[in-house]
Amino acid sequence: MKLTRGFTLLELMIAVAIIAILAAIALPSYNEYVARSMIVEGTAGLADMRVRMEQFYQDNRNYDGAACGTCGAACPNSQYFNFDCQSAGQTYVATATGADGRINGLVFTINEQNMRQTTGVPSGWTAPAGNCWALRKSGHC
Repeated sequence: MKLTRGFTLLELMIAVAIIAILAAIALPSYNEYVARSMIVEGTAGLADMRVRMEQFYQDNRNYDGAACGTCGAACPNSQYFNFDCQSAGQTYVATATGADGRINGLVFTINEQNMRQTTGVPSGWTAPAGNCWALRKSGHC
């Protein structure tokens, strides 16, 4: 009696097919999860920028300065977003633009009235309507 060891080709192909199906489902979900974690850095940076701009306004009675764009408060440092701020005396608009491959094209803004808008989204994303930032591909805030 001969004892055989190992796997048949059919068993190996079934195992590879199962792994491929799991990878096809898991990889897009993982990429979206990573992108959502990067978005937090942009939204938190803009919220922090708003607080610093209001503090600057309390001291100077306008938003003008030269710390970040034309605004008086310094822009946050970020690995995944580039920040800019433009002011015109009594108004300002702070912008966070996605700088990583997963979030390129994503643009968030906030102004002195705390109006939060998503003014740009990558292809495949939906821009939300109203006073909020897109936190998911579907456009949910």
